[in-house]
Amino acid sequence: MADPVSWLLIEPGWKVVDRDGNDAGRVDEIVGDTGADIFNGIAISTGLLRGRRYVPAEQVAAIVAGQVQLDLDADAVRQLSDFDEPPPSEEILTPDPKR
Repeated sequence: MADPVSWLLIEPGWKVVDRDGNDAGRVDEIVGDTGADIFNGIAISTGLLRGRRYVPAEQVAAIVAGQVQLDLDADAVRQLSDFDEPPPSEEILTPDPKR
């Protein structure tokens, strides 16, 4: 097996496999904060009719160039939650006391 790489190198389209090495889908989106180096998880595309599923970082067992291996079996992958887009960032402004 290839050497592990950082989550920061994951790219959409990378292969995703379950713990037994079976194809589980493709990386669709990476969820995290690159500035703070916080990896939250990935959204994977599991097929045209199944939509996108969310895999929390805790369920990612290994990351190597071009592939993400999950710590889930095939049944658990099928039961993953749908991926909901994270809400857009909002800037909260404090009132100006001079106004």
